[in-house]
Amino acid sequence: MFEKIAENIERIKGQLQPQVTLVAVSKFHPVEAIAAGLAAGHFVYGESRVQELTAKVPQLSPQVRWHFIGHLQSNKVRQLLRLPVSLIHSVDSLRLLRAIDAEAVAQGRAVDVLLELHVAREATKSGFAPDEALALADSNVPQSLRATRVRGIMAMASLTDDVEQVSREFRTARAAFEALQPSMGAAFDTVSMGMSDDWHVAVDCGSTMVRIGSAIFGPRL
Repeated sequence: MFEKIAENIERIKGQLQPQVTLVAVSKFHPVEAIAAGLAAGHFVYGESRVQELTAKVPQLSPQVRWHFIGHLQSNKVRQLLRLPVSLIHSVDSLRLLRAIDAEAVAQGRAVDVLLELHVAREATKSGFAPDEALALADSNVPQSLRATRVRGIMAMASLTDDVEQVSREFRTARAAFEALQPSMGAAFDTVSMGMSDDWHVAVDCGSTMVRIGSAIFGPRL
């Protein structure tokens, strides 16, 4: 049932440049599917629900580098930060950023995050508009964070077959990242863009991290 997972991971990694990190999006897939990926030597996995991640972590190797890629509610921050999450992709508001930092301080741990940018035409997408992110960078907020490092940006393009539109949106996100970088410091080095249907376009537009689920694991069970 899971025999193609290792093959899919190797195929996709073979197409990525060394500087592009593959996040295998394992949400809604069983731990056996992740174990198949681990057997192939891949250790970076993305989950979108705190409850599901809580259930999976104890069942798998401590070598797994867990990324949280879903919408994060403020009331779930404490529970999430009790888990070995190495990167939160979906910081979509100043309120959430401050909540994460306060909880990280309370727990005595550090946490890396990405600012989610809203560049798609779809109103259902969340995140900072590029100009809002630039205003945040120009404020004293990044310097005031005590236990949180803002490592870069995450963006999703519109769900459309129009490759030119997708490319424009990814280029907008990459341009915002480059405009933010001087204010955010050397640790600001990550551009998380691209999923199963558009990762080739995202990489061409400057993505350094892709989040791929169905092209690795197949349809959700």
